[in-house]
Amino acid sequence: MRSASVSCSSSFLHGKNNWKRRMGLAKELKTGTKKSHSAAENTKFVSQFLKGVVSKDNYKTLISDFYFIYAALEEQFEILKTQDNRIRALDFPEVRRLESLKQDVRYYWGPNWRAIIAPSKACQQYVNRIREVGKDAPHLLVGHAYTRYMGDLSGGQILRGIAEKAMNLQDGEGLKFYDFDKIEDGKEFKEKYRSALDELPLDNDQVSAIITEANYAFSLNMQVFDEISGGKRDGWKSLIKVLLGFIRRSKV
Repeated sequence: MRSASVSCSSSFLHGKNNWKRRMGLAKELKTGTKKSHSAAENTKFVSQFLKGVVSKDNYKTLISDFYFIYAALEEQFEILKTQDNRIRALDFPEVRRLESLKQDVRYYWGPNWRAIIAPSKACQQYVNRIREVGKDAPHLLVGHAYTRYMGDLSGGQILRGIAEKAMNLQDGEGLKFYDFDKIEDGKEFKEKYRSALDELPLDNDQVSAIITEANYAFSLNMQVFDEISGGKRDGWKSLIKVLLGFIRRSKV
């Protein structure tokens, strides 16, 4: 039986579903998460980051939180890729970030980092959600993977340059998270990833639920940012506002 919280995140769009697929899943995800993407960019942490104001203490906390988030996500992909064709189709080893994050965490926290770092409260909520959907509704991991990896391959590259300059990092140290050394052509790979999304065998209800989950992933990410920067945000109110807007558009 699916847990109540899994059902809650997707029930907005289940039941009587009038959403008609007019485009591939990749474009639907981009369109359906546009407002969430904008909201994430306007958090205090990201807006300051984009201005080149980067606290090394805050950044090292972000990297440690990312370590736990990607460990959970990639753990679920490893478990499920032999059980679910949709997960297997979207499992690209070249985008996995955990090994790179281990290098960065060691750089910022030292050789005993495993005994030092711990997930923030918001990070733990994010991790719990990833594990929950992995267990009860694996197709929703598509929304989490899209949100994380496509962001890393796109805006993440801009953040790399800002972080390098703001923290005066040398020779790529502390920035391994942004290095995709197994991908020769970023643009070509992103097209490959989008094609894989479009070809996933999903019905309309599942597509709608994945878009809902991707919006939730943005909300969880925003709460991580806000906890690090000390900002205050009601993540659920922000999420519900986005979801209601999406539902209204889906009924047109």
